[in-house]
Amino acid sequence: MIPRTLFSSDHELFRDSVRKFLEQEAVPYHHQWEKDGHIDRQLWNKAGEAGMLCSHIPEAYGGMGADFLYSTVVIEEIGRLGLTGIGFSLHSDIVAPYILHYGSEAQKQKYLPKLVSGELVTAIAMTEPGAGSDLQGVKTTAVLDGDEYVINGSKTFITNGFLADLVIVVAKTDPKAGAKGTSLFLVDAGMPGFAKGKRLEKVGMKAQDTSELFFQDVRVPKENLLGQAGMGFAYLMQELPQERLTVGVGALASAEAALQWTLDYTRERKAFGKAVAEFQNTRFKLAEMATEIQVGRVFVDRCLELHLQGKLDVPTAAMLKYWGTDLQCKVLDECVQLHGGYGYMWEYPVARAWADARVQRIYAGTNEIMKEIIARSL
Repeated sequence: MIPRTLFSSDHELFRDSVRKFLEQEAVPYHHQWEKDGHIDRQLWNKAGEAGMLCSHIPEAYGGMGADFLYSTVVIEEIGRLGLTGIGFSLHSDIVAPYILHYGSEAQKQKYLPKLVSGELVTAIAMTEPGAGSDLQGVKTTAVLDGDEYVINGSKTFITNGFLADLVIVVAKTDPKAGAKGTSLFLVDAGMPGFAKGKRLEKVGMKAQDTSELFFQDVRVPKENLLGQAGMGFAYLMQELPQERLTVGVGALASAEAALQWTLDYTRERKAFGKAVAEFQNTRFKLAEMATEIQVGRVFVDRCLELHLQGKLDVPTAAMLKYWGTDLQCKVLDECVQLHGGYGYMWEYPVARAWADARVQRIYAGTNEIMKEIIARSL
């Protein structure tokens, strides 16, 4: 197989520590978290102590000032172990960059150290009951009243929503201005009028807390505006390539894990007097998956290289998100089939990974939207 050349010995040492942490602190409890509908809140604090949160944040704000490959390691190890309940990447690689890139110095000093330590769990509230991939269709409003904005609206499908202490809320400050009327706000969970709805029961990713959020006359100080008023849509567009990269990275890690589980299973499982792996159909399916995963791995790593250089553009990130998640779903479906009836049993990791994977083609912009983005660039 083509060797990976991105990671230094320091990255690999970090990978070992992340894997040990997850095997000790998450793997034994994930099944219970699936029943609970959320992970243990203490895992966030433990992860902060272990340096697994927001590693890219500069040392001035409590982080390590590390490159994005440290985040990549965390995403890959979570994906390989099937720990889809853990929303670290959304917190570290999606929410934190908004504060780092667009926040005031006071906002950075106030929030970033607590994101690094796990003292604050974060979420970003984009999706609404009537607005998903179409972010310009957001109906939540933020009306300036003296020194405060008054936020009204609702959000749904919010990852980390149930445990979140701090939420970036996408709202319209000028409903008549289209995309240029959208702004971002930092909303603390304890603010009056901010309520969390029920945890949503999903087909997969059952341990990931996904909630509805409601805002009824929530009064937010003007200084909680993130960046400039009316620039929210532009900020979202600038940050989405990294979000889509994280989805692609996780997709390939999940596919690799599923292939390994299936190799192990088909070597041990007997049918008609021999191992399932000895049948030509099985061997050809495994060969096809191994090849496509290798192609995907090379593409992911090249996208990571471009991202480290600040050169990963929107269409390429869209290609990775759509193609990588399509591949993930295809591989997992084949792997379930090769497991036979056991592949449909929840106790087998391949069954949970299959159910968990399906939403990857929907969130962070549907794969149909990804194709539209790519087509516009041609």
